[in-house]
Amino acid sequence: MAKPLIIAHRGASGYLPEHTLAAKAYAHAVGADYLEQDVVLTQDGVPIILHDIHLDGTTDVQERFPDRAREDGHFYAIDFTLDEIRQLHAHERVSEQTGEVVFPDRFGLSSQPLAVQTLEEEIDFIQRLNRSTGRTAGLYVELKQPHFHRAEGQDITRIVFDLLSRYGYTERDDLCFIQCFESAPLKRLQDEMGCKLQLVQLIGNPGSEGDPEDDYAAMQTPEGLKEIASYADGIGPSLAQVINRDARGLPKVLPLTADAHRQGLVVHPYTFRREYLPAGVTEQMLLSMLFEQVGIDGLFTDFPDSAVAFVKAHEDAEEAH
Repeated sequence: MAKPLIIAHRGASGYLPEHTLAAKAYAHAVGADYLEQDVVLTQDGVPIILHDIHLDGTTDVQERFPDRAREDGHFYAIDFTLDEIRQLHAHERVSEQTGEVVFPDRFGLSSQPLAVQTLEEEIDFIQRLNRSTGRTAGLYVELKQPHFHRAEGQDITRIVFDLLSRYGYTERDDLCFIQCFESAPLKRLQDEMGCKLQLVQLIGNPGSEGDPEDDYAAMQTPEGLKEIASYADGIGPSLAQVINRDARGLPKVLPLTADAHRQGLVVHPYTFRREYLPAGVTEQMLLSMLFEQVGIDGLFTDFPDSAVAFVKAHEDAEEAH
């Protein structure tokens, strides 16, 4: 088994509120190879770390700015300046319908003040951790909905690319991926901006976030993968797109990973969560199948410690033989 990359999904979000510096520090400490940054823009064009384009699910924006929602009821990050977002407290993800935490057995709601940080602050934080620990973790940056930002008059692709360049992420060998559910920004990074960093085409389900011009079903065909290989280095499918169950309920390897490998693409699926393990399947069983049978090249996980431990145990066993 080639050593797969362990990518901390929003940090060690299984243990601490997602995308907080605390979650990133914990993920770094347990040995994740890469730490993920979802990026959106503020009203004044500052890239911040937030999974959604709105602030509702992971901050106290409703309490601090109750009159700032749009007609759809959401509080959009792009409607707030950085100074205003500095006033918010980040917390464990809650359901927008019920207000209850989505994962009740995790960290939970707390009075501890946690912040939404900028991309620049997070890069500086990770680089300082790399220096102080002597262990280098990379960045795995997602451009969130560039078509939405474009409609709002903001160029998130250019802003993020320029910031990464200023912090030294410019070459293919630099430990930095850029991923996006939209193909146009990835093509633009390659063709217009001369980006040499590794690019990953995220693949959603029909009707999910992304550019309406993109066809996720077509992307999963051999022809679609060949097209992706012309502008990207890998794909980020969902776990259900690489492994499923047959009519008898037994695990079934889907052809997407092998098809992608034939085009020279790496495969980094999302997202491994203990809470969503199929009935009768243990964490170790699923990790073993993904790494050894499916042959994925990396994995996004909320629990990077267990994935790191699995890979290390496999390496130790190989050395013993």
